[in-house]
Amino acid sequence: MKISKYTLLAGSILIGTLTGTGVYASATAVEVYKSSTCKCCAKWVDHMRANGFTVNTHDVGNKEARERAGISTTLGSCHTALVDGYAIEGHVPAQDVKRLLKERPRAIGLTAPGMPHGSPGMEGARSDPYDVLLINKQGGTTVYSHHSPSDPKESVMRLK
Repeated sequence: MKISKYTLLAGSILIGTLTGTGVYASATAVEVYKSSTCKCCAKWVDHMRANGFTVNTHDVGNKEARERAGISTTLGSCHTALVDGYAIEGHVPAQDVKRLLKERPRAIGLTAPGMPHGSPGMEGARSDPYDVLLINKQGGTTVYSHHSPSDPKESVMRLK
C-alpha cells in the first residue's frame, strides 16, 4: 500500500477535525504504521494508550510512512507514528511526545533510533541508557531527552 504525503497530511487534518478543535484533543490521536507481527510495536501502542493517547494502528509496515515524514533510515526503528503534525519514530516514551506537543518546536519529530533495551515496548531483563532525538526540518538531530536505566531496587519493588 503506497501512502502519499498528501494522504498523511489529509489524515492528520481529518483526525484533528474529528477529535475536536482544541490542541489537546487533536494531539491525542496517534496514527501508527507498523508490522502486524511486531510484538514490541504492540507494546509501545499499549504504552501510548495507557498514557492517554488514542491510537489507530495500520499494519502495513512503516517504510513508506518514515520516508514520507522525511526521516532517514539511520534514524529509523520498527514503527512510525504521526501525531498532530509530528512524526514519532520508534520507542519514544509518551512523556517525550507530550512535551513535544506542548513545546511545539519547528521540527519533523522525535526518534529513539534502533530499538533501545528498556524503552517503552522494549522492557525486559536488559535496560540500557538511550537518547531521544529531535529531528529538525533539515534532517539533523539534537538530543531531546536522555533516559537512564531504572534503579534495580525500584524495578524489584514494582514486581512485588
